[in-house]
Amino acid sequence: MKVFEIQGGFGFDYLSAAERPRPEPGHGEVLLRMKAASINFRDILMVRGHYNPRQPLPLIPLSDGVGEVVAVGEGVSRVEVGDRVATVFCQRWRSGVPDKAKLRSTLGGPLDGTLAEYMVLWEGGVVKVPEHLSDIEAATLPCAALTAWSALVTEGDIGAGDTVLVQGTGGVSLFALQFAQALGARVIVTSSSAAKLETAHKLGSWQEINYVDDPKWAKTVKEMTDGVGVDHVVEVGGAGTLQQSLSAVRIGGQISLIGVLAGSSIELNILPILMHRIRVQGILVGSREGFETMNRGIAQHEIRPVVDRVFPFEEAREAFVYMAGGRHMGKICISFD
Repeated sequence: MKVFEIQGGFGFDYLSAAERPRPEPGHGEVLLRMKAASINFRDILMVRGHYNPRQPLPLIPLSDGVGEVVAVGEGVSRVEVGDRVATVFCQRWRSGVPDKAKLRSTLGGPLDGTLAEYMVLWEGGVVKVPEHLSDIEAATLPCAALTAWSALVTEGDIGAGDTVLVQGTGGVSLFALQFAQALGARVIVTSSSAAKLETAHKLGSWQEINYVDDPKWAKTVKEMTDGVGVDHVVEVGGAGTLQQSLSAVRIGGQISLIGVLAGSSIELNILPILMHRIRVQGILVGSREGFETMNRGIAQHEIRPVVDRVFPFEEAREAFVYMAGGRHMGKICISFD
């Protein structure tokens, strides 16, 4: 079967097409014929060697994908041949609070990922996808969607009338926009692109802020909320934007720390966290149980992911380069058909 793998070193030049034997499912396992995959920022870091420089190679990258179950091993009961399923990011994280071992069971590193024509997974490592979604759309769910859901629902308790601040217009951020709206919240979106902010408005954002034109956007957020601040910040910038997020959130509010696009370390004044009783919660995707709950919500509201561009399987490396350029809005996907 055809795969793409990181071989011989790190960097996009080391992401190459290769051949591997087609796997067969053992007891409790399922064989998937992959239909589509999607790329996350973590995957860019993995290919470049920034996520885990000691990752053994070769490695098939990508954690997110959708496939058709074409064979099952003995003892399988959760899915059947013909089912359309998505991969679970942390294969062994079923529910509750994970331990270190469960957090090591992640696809696309250290385990081989979804950029292969076929893959075998434990039956508990896949979930059925909402019927109204295409394969491409469903392939965006395992990380970006579940991260947004975990931030706002599992950990955030967002409800009607709340205000959510979403940074940027990448996959996690746009899912957060869509989920917050479905929950009855209003959403403020920040971006450096006027065109992306216009699109966010069409998707239903309440207010938009261009952080290049308005570098002290936390003050603007306070003004928009009558001096109170937002209930929840979806923080994808990291250290470079966290201080402003602390200024933008209300007393007793929450910041869901998801990404490090603007850096991972900086001198930080933690007094607002103490004095304003702010909860800073780290979010690492979510459990299989959370994934299944989210899918029921997506189906109920018929939410459709925002897909920026789809690349054919043969152009997988070009898809990585495109995402690394940062010009996209929403998700970048790879089609196997």
